[in-house]
Amino acid sequence: MKQLFEKIFIRETSNTAIQFFRSIFVGGIATVVDMLVTILCKELFEMPETWAVVFGFVFGLTANYVISTFWVFAKAKVKNRTADFIGFAVIGIIGLGLTELIIAPFAEHNIFQSAGFLVRNAVFGQLIPVDKYYIIGKCLSTVLVYMWNFFARKFILYRKNES
Repeated sequence: MKQLFEKIFIRETSNTAIQFFRSIFVGGIATVVDMLVTILCKELFEMPETWAVVFGFVFGLTANYVISTFWVFAKAKVKNRTADFIGFAVIGIIGLGLTELIIAPFAEHNIFQSAGFLVRNAVFGQLIPVDKYYIIGKCLSTVLVYMWNFFARKFILYRKNES
């Protein structure tokens, strides 16, 4: 039992299943950071949803990179930390673009400069205030973008080199 625990939680690994499992925890932490910053920026600082998402992204990406490089993907193809972070961030930025596209129909103010389709048509009726629809879009985007981020990073940045 101890060996299994160490294999899953402690030892370095290139096993995709274990990395995926670990990245769920890391993604969870990064998501909490991202969501908290997004909601604080929107609710406390009254930023438009799309700007709040950008700030949440930056904080979540930083938390994700720091934890991922020590616990999930211990061996990078690229040995230069700066280049590694840039690759990690580029994949994340693509994920941010996907997030923006996914939340656009849910946002009062979005990248298309008009009310989102779902807000305009009040799809969720009286269940959720229209100005909170962006949270639904953010939750949906979190799942889809997580998959993109993990597999892109795994196969582009951290795939085991075949020698």
